[in-house]
Amino acid sequence: MLARVDSATIVGIEAHGVTVEVYVSRGKFAFEIVGLPDAAAKEGRERVIAAVRNSQYIFPGDRTTINLAPADIKKEGPAFDLPIAVGVLAATGQLQADGLDKCCLTGELSLDGSVRPVNGVLPMALRARADGKERILVPHANAREAAVVDGIETYAVNSLYDAATMLENDFVGAEPVIPAPEDLDLEHPPYGEDMADVKAQPMAKRALEVCAAGGHNALMVGPPGAGKTMLARRLPTIMPPLSQAEALEITKVYSISGKLRGSSLIRIRPFRAPHHTVSEAGLVGGGSTPTPGEISLAHRGVLFMDELPEFSRGALEALRQPMEDGHVTISRAQASYTYPASLMVVAAMNPCPCGHYTDSLKPCTCSPHQIRKYLARLSGPLLDRIDIHVEVPRLAPEELEQFAPSEPSDVIRARVRLARQRQTERFAGSGIHCNADMTAGAIREFCKLTNDVASLLRAAVDQFGLSARAYDRILKLSRTIADLEGAESLLVHHVAEAVQYRSLDRKLWA
Repeated sequence: MLARVDSATIVGIEAHGVTVEVYVSRGKFAFEIVGLPDAAAKEGRERVIAAVRNSQYIFPGDRTTINLAPADIKKEGPAFDLPIAVGVLAATGQLQADGLDKCCLTGELSLDGSVRPVNGVLPMALRARADGKERILVPHANAREAAVVDGIETYAVNSLYDAATMLENDFVGAEPVIPAPEDLDLEHPPYGEDMADVKAQPMAKRALEVCAAGGHNALMVGPPGAGKTMLARRLPTIMPPLSQAEALEITKVYSISGKLRGSSLIRIRPFRAPHHTVSEAGLVGGGSTPTPGEISLAHRGVLFMDELPEFSRGALEALRQPMEDGHVTISRAQASYTYPASLMVVAAMNPCPCGHYTDSLKPCTCSPHQIRKYLARLSGPLLDRIDIHVEVPRLAPEELEQFAPSEPSDVIRARVRLARQRQTERFAGSGIHCNADMTAGAIREFCKLTNDVASLLRAAVDQFGLSARAYDRILKLSRTIADLEGAESLLVHHVAEAVQYRSLDRKLWA
């Protein structure tokens, strides 16, 4: 008596198909799970036995062997409980389901037979569709995320009995889950904040517009209460709406992290703001069973690091590789896991320990040694990877009293979107998404310099002691500023504005 049920397991952010083979043979009672299961998968034997019996079925008193194939991929988590239980029912003749080979099943079982949610259902649904399955049975709490995958029918189950009944009746009378129209609307995401809420700060707003238009990293420096966090939180509202592919990428990361329970497609670009006490593993990802960290949770969005010098040196230096490569690789003895990390890093900091070194209204109480020691917590290579450095000054009383609204996010977003469209057309087929991702070859091709522009750049390099990396980033910034203006070539005022965004760090750290 042999039965096969299809399921899936998560490796990195992708799902791999798993065939659950159930063999019931005569012999002393035994229940073994083989095929490289982890502790959570092995413990499923007790859950499955109790769930089958509490669902008014008979668990066989013979020898039952479960093989999770292929055996060379580690199987993690309790998602195999439901397919194992269905396989036991099919192998013992208690379930007659001709269409079982067309289905993919996943779910954790409670002792009473109810089905609990699991992580990674969205990538599992994508894998099932790629493998040619017609249906996927998932826990009710995971149904909305699986339903956004077209080309495969999603059925929500509340218990083992529900799943067995659907399969035995060939889904007659069962209705697949249909996503709500608003779950798929990426053009009008529900923004809760707006750039119009921010008073004054024209320089900082302009810097963030350039940041959003080209996918650049930014550092805001200013005294406490100047509005740095308020500005950063509104950055996603001026970024272009997500594409279908980007939304699926983000949702997959949140799905495998267990942060999507009861939700469907993520429609707003992520904004992650970890506390400065976050560990290196919490930021980058890892653990005994690796999971994505804050960097990957901010994929295609914004990672906001407030009080940047207060982060540990290890956490700050761990940022450098993802900022360059756009992904994070975590290596373990058994396997390597790669998580996406194409994001914008936006940081904020005070200019000194007391926060008032550059404050025009309140005197600084720090000694020069304290200021140097505070600023030295940020390494030069890290600062070089941050394209825009902008000062956010304290607002004067008369600026606080103004009630006229600022430019709203939708107006700024329209300009940013046009600039991104120009970049999409320019880099079509090259694998480059925005100006910040330009390679050295792309910089040479799309950032050609006239004699006047070259002279200005040479003067900036001499005056500020810029590195080769900073030089390239000025060219990328200049290209973005030109795109916002709709200009084909780089002009002197484009480069002058870009150089201005690299001068603050030399003022403070020189």
